[in-house]
Amino acid sequence: MTATPREIREGCGVRLVDYLVAELTRAGVTHLFGVGGANIEDLYDAVHRSSTIRGVVAKHEFSAATMADGYARATRHLGVVAATSGGGAMNLVPGLAEAYASRVPVLALVGQPPTGQEGRGAFQDSSGKAGSFDAMEVFTPVSRLCARVDDADAFAELLPRAVAAAQTDPKGPAVLLLPKDVQQAQIEVPVRGVTPPPLVPTPLVPAATAAAASTGGLEAEARDAVSAALRGASRVLVIAGEGVAAADARAELAELARRLGAWVAVTPDAKDVFDNRDPRFAGVAGVMGHANVEDCLRRADFCVLVGTRLPVLARGGLDQALAATPVVCIDPEPPFVAGIALGGNLRDTLRAVARQLPSRPLPCPEHAGPLPTPPPAPVAQAGDGTVSYAEAVAAVDAALPQDAHVFVDAGNAGASAVHLLPAPRHGRFVVAVGMGGMGYTFGAGIGAALATGQRTYVLAGDGAFFMHGMEVHTAIEYAAPVTFVIFNNNAHGMCAIREELFQGGVRSNDLFARTDIAAGVAAAFPALGATWAGDAAQLCQALLRSNARSGPAFISLDCDAREIPPFLPFLSFTESTQRTESTESEESSDERGPVHVG
Repeated sequence: MTATPREIREGCGVRLVDYLVAELTRAGVTHLFGVGGANIEDLYDAVHRSSTIRGVVAKHEFSAATMADGYARATRHLGVVAATSGGGAMNLVPGLAEAYASRVPVLALVGQPPTGQEGRGAFQDSSGKAGSFDAMEVFTPVSRLCARVDDADAFAELLPRAVAAAQTDPKGPAVLLLPKDVQQAQIEVPVRGVTPPPLVPTPLVPAATAAAASTGGLEAEARDAVSAALRGASRVLVIAGEGVAAADARAELAELARRLGAWVAVTPDAKDVFDNRDPRFAGVAGVMGHANVEDCLRRADFCVLVGTRLPVLARGGLDQALAATPVVCIDPEPPFVAGIALGGNLRDTLRAVARQLPSRPLPCPEHAGPLPTPPPAPVAQAGDGTVSYAEAVAAVDAALPQDAHVFVDAGNAGASAVHLLPAPRHGRFVVAVGMGGMGYTFGAGIGAALATGQRTYVLAGDGAFFMHGMEVHTAIEYAAPVTFVIFNNNAHGMCAIREELFQGGVRSNDLFARTDIAAGVAAAFPALGATWAGDAAQLCQALLRSNARSGPAFISLDCDAREIPPFLPFLSFTESTQRTESTESEESSDERGPVHVG
């Protein structure tokens, strides 16, 4: 006889998995994502018996991990994923690597063979014994904490440690390896107030803050010096990143910009952290961004990084201007560029800096704003059955609800969306730039939609769809309000363009025969009502119809694989080629040359 969460009482004996589900419920977890299997079935049994957590079964463990990731990004709460041993466990790794690189709090519960079979030829043995590989060595590099639960009695202490590790800066995954017999073991429910602490403990003091306290408040002195310098600056560029969303610091960011009279740019994965229609908005920084950001940076007395370390994708094309501008970074971790680092809690630091600035709002200096970069070459003509990226993104913009979430996948279509699509005012705009894995959005969009109930747009290319697009079935099974928009150029388009520009010609293996994705999906899932849009108007109408649905929708459109997206490595290459072929005077030293990413 197993206990349901309502029957769990302090001091009583229960299965470890029932205790685990009760603790996750107490922490506010509403969904558990994963794929079942023999060595994780006891956890799924406990979830089934519970009426408090919804178990969501994905088609693939990578997508289950990205569902937990999307859930966490949309809610700022812990995402939870579960998988069985062997191949199921290994399929989690790329999804957890994205969460690790992007600082997303995820708890992975990974089944293992019974402890008595370790090193004895067990199926899917990953104990590291008797020549088997060691799951600990696999998961440790992509986690903030990885532990094998060999002692069921120690689980009540280990679980809150794992959750705290996932939720403490720098955030990321925590992994608990759970042998089947340990999951089934009876443990005594701890008495509250004695041991263990709850799963949502008092926030831990960030390492940077603790270090400052131990050195006599050097952090506060640096903050005061930065505030004094900013008071004397007439032109400031703020570049805001994903950390602003993770810390729920949008209001603090806006107040800092208001008091500084600053321009505000955003990193590619953080378009939603500042109103894209605000007069202060300078555009997107980096390789998918706007030339205006570089112009503002060159004119600025200071550059303030908020919630970003400014990785390559966010600073491509800006290195020369950054080297000539004083940089301040407000983030729990130090920046990737030279500058003054103010660590600690992001919201608290923003408030402390803003308090020392004049309270009256200052207008920002004039700037061009996020003007789209013109395409370097003609695109497909209207009427040939293809839709240009600019036209397609404009159609999405016209239909997008302002409380929707947007998840943008890798590739040419993704670069166009980052460059051209304004973020919704009251929803997330997510790009997985940590690992940049194709197909991330299908699971992540479902996780966000199920967590919040808000319409979620997934914008992806055909390459990403063919990797993980069958998660459409998961969206149907759970009635997730997700609109899948597939930009089909019948190619690995970004690879094909790289080959043409950098390697002397396109290889045929990255160009595919035409596939009617909408017809295929419609045949497989008749209730979904999948649609093909032949032009931008049809796309907009299909999107508006999807907004009125209660569940998922699917729309595909055809694009041209030859269309060069607004991606700086491509644009800078074509510009440099044109300059080489030109007979005009040599470029000046402040003009940028080719930018290479990847």
